[in-house]
Amino acid sequence: MDNPNLLSPSVLAFVGDAVYGLYVRTYLAEVNRPSGELHKLSVKLVNATAQAEAFRLIEPLLSEKELSVFKRGRNFHTGNTPKNSTGGEYHLATGLETLFGFLYLSGESDRAKELFDIIWKNANGSLTKK
Repeated sequence: MDNPNLLSPSVLAFVGDAVYGLYVRTYLAEVNRPSGELHKLSVKLVNATAQAEAFRLIEPLLSEKELSVFKRGRNFHTGNTPKNSTGGEYHLATGLETLFGFLYLSGESDRAKELFDIIWKNANGSLTKK
């Protein structure tokens, strides 16, 4: 991508949703459980409430630029109404997805992985317990 700065927050979030979901599934592959169980575990991480909490974990570590990208996504009005989360959580989750989409399209996959590692370390204990 030549310049992800020119993309709308909705496009960045669209890509970021896939990137974030792929990280979750890749890390869960190490748990080595049946696919149905892995799917249930992934749903625990890929939802607005969990992603809002994930953002809160990494927020203090974000650069000024990363925080700016996040805010573009958070403030973008999608018109969607969340089913199982608050509007605030939904906006934080959209901001997180926007950030991950931006990092991916900017070729900053190492930074995205670094941030996801922090998220995973926090979530891993509750996910890997039977």
